[in-house]
This record gives sequence, C-alpha cells and structure tokens, in this order.
Amino acid sequence: MATMNAPLISDDLRAKALSFTRRPRELLIGGRWCPAQSGACFEVIDPADGKIFAHAASGDAADVDAAVAAARAAFEGSWGTSMPAFRARLLLKLADLIETNGDELALLETLDNGMPYRMARMAATFGAAESLRYHAGWATKIGGETINPSVPGEWHAFTLREPVGVVGQIVPWNFPLVMAVAKIAAALTVGCTVVLKPAEQTPLSAIRLGELILEAGFPPGVVNIVTGFGETAGRALVAHPDVNKIAFTGSTPVGKEILRACAGNLKRVTLELGGKSPVIIFPDADLGPATEVAARGIFMNTGQVCAAGSRLFVHERVFDQVVEGVVARARALKLGAGTDPATDLGPVVSDAQRQRVTGYIRSGIEDGARVLTGGDPVPGPGFFVQPTVLAGTTAGMKVVSEEIFGPVLCAMSFSDSDVNAIARLANETDYGLAASIWTRDITVAHRLARRIRAGSVRINTAGSVDPAMPLGGFKQSGWGRENGREGTEIYTEVKSVTVGLT
Repeated sequence: MATMNAPLISDDLRAKALSFTRRPRELLIGGRWCPAQSGACFEVIDPADGKIFAHAASGDAADVDAAVAAARAAFEGSWGTSMPAFRARLLLKLADLIETNGDELALLETLDNGMPYRMARMAATFGAAESLRYHAGWATKIGGETINPSVPGEWHAFTLREPVGVVGQIVPWNFPLVMAVAKIAAALTVGCTVVLKPAEQTPLSAIRLGELILEAGFPPGVVNIVTGFGETAGRALVAHPDVNKIAFTGSTPVGKEILRACAGNLKRVTLELGGKSPVIIFPDADLGPATEVAARGIFMNTGQVCAAGSRLFVHERVFDQVVEGVVARARALKLGAGTDPATDLGPVVSDAQRQRVTGYIRSGIEDGARVLTGGDPVPGPGFFVQPTVLAGTTAGMKVVSEEIFGPVLCAMSFSDSDVNAIARLANETDYGLAASIWTRDITVAHRLARRIRAGSVRINTAGSVDPAMPLGGFKQSGWGRENGREGTEIYTEVKSVTVGLT
C-alpha cells in the first residue's frame, strides 16, 4: 500500500532526468562513450504510457568485439594484478556516488521499468550502494589455503584464487540497476573486467551507472557497457571466444540457450534463472503477517520477481481466511504510473509482457481455475495488469507449473500434516529458487526447510535479499550462486602450487 510519506519527485529532478533522456545514449567501451558502429539506435518505452521517451545505441557483434578487446587489455594490464585495497576503494567511491545520485537513478529506473519511485529509490540508492560496500569488503579477503600433502617428502603446498578474466554479464529488466551493480561488484572485487549487456527494455540506469563508474576513477576498459538486443549483442557476447565467463540473470529457456553457446570454449557460466516459489502457511501461523507477506510476495514489482511466491499453499482450516485477506489486499492496491506517489502497483515492463501474463490468466480459466479477483484487462494507456488471485488450481495447469512473471497468484489448500507430503507439493515443479514457510512450530519449520528443494528458504519472514546471503536455485532455477562468499568466489579460478623442499 502507498504510504503518506511516499517521496515526491521535484521539478528539478524531473528536469535532470529529462535532460539525460533527450539525447541518444551511447556505448561505454574502453573508458569512452561512442555510438554503435552501425549507427543504429533503438527506442526506449515508458511502460506507464507506452510512449517513446529515449533512445539508446543498438550495439551488435562489432561493438561487442571492441568491448571485449578493451576488457582484455585492462585485465592483462594493471587491473588483473591491482592491489585489493585499491579495488575496494574504487567500489566504495562508486557506492557513495550512487547514494549521492540515488534520486536521479531511481527516477530513471521508474521511467524505464515502471516500478513505483519509492521502490526504485530503495533499490537504486540503498540496495545498489550496499551491495558495492559488501563486495568491497571481500577484495582484501579472497585467498587460498595451505595444504599438507600425504605423499612422501617435505612440501610447501598451497592454493591461489585468481580472477577468471573477462566476464560477460547479462542482466534482466525487472531490477536493472541493483542487479547490474551486484554482478559488477562481485567481478571487480577479485580483479576481473566486465562487459555488461543490460536488457534492451531498460538500458538507462546502466548507462547512468557507467557515467558514475568513470567519475569514480575506474581505469579504462575495466567496465564496458554495450546496450542492444539479446539476439545480437547478447548472443555475440555469449559466443565470444575471448570471454572467460558469462553471468546471466533471466529466464530458464534463455539460460539453456546460453549453456549451449558457451560450449564452444567451455567458458565458465553462472545462471540465476526462473522460479515458481511456494508459500506454505500452516494453521498455527501468525496469519496477519503471513497474509500480508504472501500478498506482497506476489504483487511487489507487479510480480516481476524471480523469487515471487506465485504458488500459495494454505492449510484447509485457515484457507478461506488467508485467501480472503490476500484478495482484500489485492483489491486495495492502486495501479498507476510509478512516478505517482500514490501508486502501489506499476505496469509490467512491456506490451509483450502484458500479453504473456494475461495469456496465462486466460489459460488458467480455460483449465478450470476460479478468478477471485483481477483477471480483467486494464483500459487506457500503459501496460497494466490487475493483481489476480486464482483458486481451484492444480499442479497440471500451466498457470501453476510455468513461470508467469506477473501479479498472478495460484492459491491451493492442503490437509495433510505430514512434512514429507507437504514437501512433495512444494517440490512439484521444475524450479527450485525460493520458498517461504509460516508456522509457530520451529521443528516443523526446520524439518520442512530441509526437504524443500530450493536455494533460499525463509521462515516467518519476508523475502528481502541481503548481499551477504547466497542467491541461486536448484533444478532449472540455475547454476551457481550470487552474493555472499560463494557469489564472489565464482569469479575466481583455483590454482594449486606444490614446492618440493627436499
């Protein structure tokens, strides 16, 4: 729900953002801004009204070649062997610059993505800056081990962790800035260099980030930003023979394509993919917070969250009470432009995404689901979708089994008290990204958490992401982890060194 103290957007801030969007935005390659070699640009659409409000350079394979060459030169130059404390200081300086320019970054995020401005401020200013500060702390703490071999003789044996090299990073459109920052921070802290490809739907905050990276004093080529389309710039980056690693966040089908493309030179891959996350509410739970978080977990950012709690399992004794509460909260949400401080729910990112989400709702209805609220088209301009709650859904329906990435909740009841049976319900999916459990019985909570096949399990709490907590999934929700120690070490290679002392 909108709050009385929701931030207002000043005229000066609007003017600053408008000035940024007036001229076509260029590519950042080797520390310089340049147009795409083809001269092509693409349109940037405001999802709140469907209108073009900016243009960005449409990079392709030639631009990716130039960006990779710049990243390679920076890595083979001073950056790959730079002092850890030097890298940490630059990351901390960038964090300060993001905070200083947080209002502008948030407004660009809102115009690009459609999310409410207060959410964009939280992610752009707090989330991105804190991610940089967290990862900066790892720069001086990445190291190897001393090993005691069991073979005859006297040895000095140890391991080193070295940066993997040039990293291609592809980020999605749902939280563009904070995801770009988190990926860049983890790679830079260990000494890698980066070619970033933001989503074509949301290029602007990444471009503004590039300006701040230059202002912070990062050497040329350490971070390169190529805007463009997945089938051109993204495909060229993934297939490039001089890229050592790809880090991708996005859909599972695209993740599978990336795996196939990376087979050419066996480059390292990290994939943070889709989810169909269960929320499980037992009858002894504190139903007020459980209901509130269940609603927020699917409607936040208009359901465009990889870990959204899109499958709600409620014990039959409290099913009606919980679902009625979620429905009431859905009906109270105000749809509108993210620049309106009263808005709770912004648009989805594009007309294609709106068609996708509404298509799933129709599919659910055709398969026998009941619409408890929402489900109807939203008249007027912009790409809006009503917050929707479906009941009478079963595991065989597409609306239950496939990721929708929109504000659509499938509510189902259970009667079994056996933890193994409940876990089977939760695990009845190809995905395994996140799960949420609500119960006062700590034994049940821990037993169920051990049985659910998901990368993140939250008990009696909301699904906030902390940079210290590893993020990633089981099954088709991805490979590897981001954030935490694991999310930093994935940008390194381990080298064993053995010295004979006899």
